[in-house]
Amino acid sequence: MGYLIGVAMVTFTIVIISEVWKLLVSVFWRPYALTRHFRKQGVLGPPYSLVYGSLHEIKALFKDERERIMDNHSHDITQRIMPHIHKWSTLYGKIFLHWYETQPRICIPDAELAKEILSNKFGFYAKPKSRPLLITMLGRRGLAMVAGPDWVKRRRILNPAFFMDKLKIMISRMAECTISMLDEWQRQAIEAKDKSKTIEINKEFQELTADIIAHTAFGSSFVKGKEVFKAQKELQMLCLASIVNIFIPGSQYLPTKSNIKIWKLDWKIKGTLQHIVESRLNSQSRSGSSDCSYGDDLLGVMMDTWKTNTGPKLKMNEIIDECKTFFFGGHETTSALLTWTIYLLSLHIEWQDKLRQEVLENCGMAIPDADMLSKLKMVNMVLLEALRLYCPTIELHREALEDMKLGNLSIPKGTCLIIPVTMIQRSKEYWGEDANEFNPLRFINGVGKAAKHPNALLAFSMGPRNCIGQNFAMLEAKTVMTLILQRVSWSLSPDYKHAPANHLSLQPQHGLPVVVKSLQF
Repeated sequence: MGYLIGVAMVTFTIVIISEVWKLLVSVFWRPYALTRHFRKQGVLGPPYSLVYGSLHEIKALFKDERERIMDNHSHDITQRIMPHIHKWSTLYGKIFLHWYETQPRICIPDAELAKEILSNKFGFYAKPKSRPLLITMLGRRGLAMVAGPDWVKRRRILNPAFFMDKLKIMISRMAECTISMLDEWQRQAIEAKDKSKTIEINKEFQELTADIIAHTAFGSSFVKGKEVFKAQKELQMLCLASIVNIFIPGSQYLPTKSNIKIWKLDWKIKGTLQHIVESRLNSQSRSGSSDCSYGDDLLGVMMDTWKTNTGPKLKMNEIIDECKTFFFGGHETTSALLTWTIYLLSLHIEWQDKLRQEVLENCGMAIPDADMLSKLKMVNMVLLEALRLYCPTIELHREALEDMKLGNLSIPKGTCLIIPVTMIQRSKEYWGEDANEFNPLRFINGVGKAAKHPNALLAFSMGPRNCIGQNFAMLEAKTVMTLILQRVSWSLSPDYKHAPANHLSLQPQHGLPVVVKSLQF
């Protein structure tokens, strides 16, 4: 017995020494060695601060920018939403090294290098490990988080839900949700003395896209789906507040006030989603048929994997995590795209008029179908320009899983590569001298010919892990904008404060109030 205790003590001591050694290496030696490694290649950056890395300065820069209000007509937003990237690229060059705690990060604002990173088919550039709170919000087993064979399996299962033929069926659901919102806008405008009503558009679009996601993902269980949206929104705010704070491994298990709130929200989300799945199962059981589908919505496609004798199947917890991912990715990005499109068209009334004319010529006052939407070339160009200037995705992150050669750079294993989408999409090198100006005509010949580099628009990423929901998002945005243009006109409220902000996606910090007038009396 004494011998076994001795062996256990020795083993325990070795483990402790090993972990302490790893900690010392990551905190002291590795930052020093990597700084020298990159300096030899001409890559400089702000000095490494013990444990915190560059977090102190990042936090201070963000705090200063949150107090700044921009000119309403300025689209040069990089400094406000990426103040650290803006400052350090000016001081140290476009490609520079900085630190997120002890993690080395290299900024890559180059479209060709971004293409090389994102198009790699061998998995050498993977999504870096996320903080526990972000994992809780998006789902540990969701498509956005898994990698390798698990990602391949998941993508294969989910792809059918996003085929265009499947999405076309959803247009009527999207339109129904939108018309309900617009009816209320028109009622309020008509009842007002001056026949106009100031509406906070960003909040309206967040509720609308959550409503659409709830209907298209969960069908008849959309009411329960919206409960998920509300809880996930609270998680998002908690995640945003912690993103520039140092993370202590294991702290997510402590019963702090914040953690208890996170746990309760997560339990609510999981419980609600499980209830939706079980209700669908019970409904199928009551029908007495084992041959019919669980439904043509996203949930139905995932649940149908349970019926197949061959092919990959999703477990209950995997379905729940996919629903989390789709809910955040689906409503957050599309609501932001719609918000910034309305903002741009409120500044450029002539384009609002052009789009309205195009819509009326091709759709009249009818609810649009897929064929009608495909004819709206100018609407598509404006949406693409809104994605370029005010892309919901601010930056993309990838981690080198092996020592890699990237262009002329030697990238050590474990280095995180930051692709600043906002900078690339307004780079004068790619987009010309009017890169910070609203010019939808740049897309008249398509995305590939809009810039000097065919991959300078990264709104939906690119390569194997491009956004699976991009067709859904664009179809939804076109449907909503068509119905809005048919029914109302709008202008920017004098109360609007131009303050684009990084809220995990690009959002107006103080909302977007616009003055709406009904076109139908």
